[in-house]
Amino acid sequence: MTRSYAMQLDRPGAALRAVERPIPSPGRGEVVLEVSACGVCRTDLHIVDGEVAANFPIVPGHEIVGRIVAIGAGVDGVSVGQRLGVPWLGGTCERCFYCRLGQENLCDLPVFTGASRDGGYATHVVADARFCLEIPAAFGDVEAAPLLCAGLIGYRALAMAGDCRSIALYGFGAAAHIIAQIARWQGRDVYALTKPGDVASQNFARSLGCAWAGGSDQAPPESVDAAILFAAAGELVPEALRIVRKGGRVVCAGIHMSDIPSFPYADLWGERSIRSVANLTRADGKAFFELAARVPLRTTTQVYPLAQANEALDALRTSRIEGAAVLVPEHR
Repeated sequence: MTRSYAMQLDRPGAALRAVERPIPSPGRGEVVLEVSACGVCRTDLHIVDGEVAANFPIVPGHEIVGRIVAIGAGVDGVSVGQRLGVPWLGGTCERCFYCRLGQENLCDLPVFTGASRDGGYATHVVADARFCLEIPAAFGDVEAAPLLCAGLIGYRALAMAGDCRSIALYGFGAAAHIIAQIARWQGRDVYALTKPGDVASQNFARSLGCAWAGGSDQAPPESVDAAILFAAAGELVPEALRIVRKGGRVVCAGIHMSDIPSFPYADLWGERSIRSVANLTRADGKAFFELAARVPLRTTTQVYPLAQANEALDALRTSRIEGAAVLVPEHR
């Protein structure tokens, strides 16, 4: 194969279009991966819609599984043919206040895969070798792809929820179907809240061990210790506050969310709290993949050819995906 193929977004609101170009060469500290699979994340939709900043034109995709085909100068500890994962956080400045504090996910000058630099809706991708993650052999390429964002961000959100016995998950898509399995393995009671009337997602949640599933216009049968919002709907924050008991936490797990409406202080009172999740760290990746292999997780995926990236995004937008959508390139 001598050429690289990608699905490129020229501007917000446009359809992705197929482009062809030479296979890239790695710079210092970089590797080039031949992409085996790339998950389709809701953040990709936010980039398409102009709700998350990106450098246009851009190739989206930040749940990338691939194998090294070229290694740049200054890269040690990897070899051609090795499988790696490329997540959302693709690089940091390593100099700002947050990087020096060990909070690289809050870096003031971050590099985001599929937003700051081209991502994995392609046959090849260039990545900073330091930010690539090793993927346990227990996972195939397609089933591993959603773990690189839906799994990682979900894992960080679950950690922020604290040592809770019961937890509610708003939005039962790619992230929630992964985190529900971890929470159940840890012995927690999980309650799933979907779009009202989404019976298919509710049945899916029950099949993964959720104790209860219903619409977001309903309340679980009992108060919960914590709630995680994977849905990007700010109006759900006050609803979540009303179902968590005193001392409980509401964790907003999305990179983008619509505005949160005003709500009575009484709903927050009782030492309830609201937190957001910002990106991930390499330490999160290492810990999550070690845990994922122990559980073990089972990802539910719907595979699309790379050329059908627009169809996959549309299916995600209209909630026609059970689990996660994954793009698979045709290597020519």
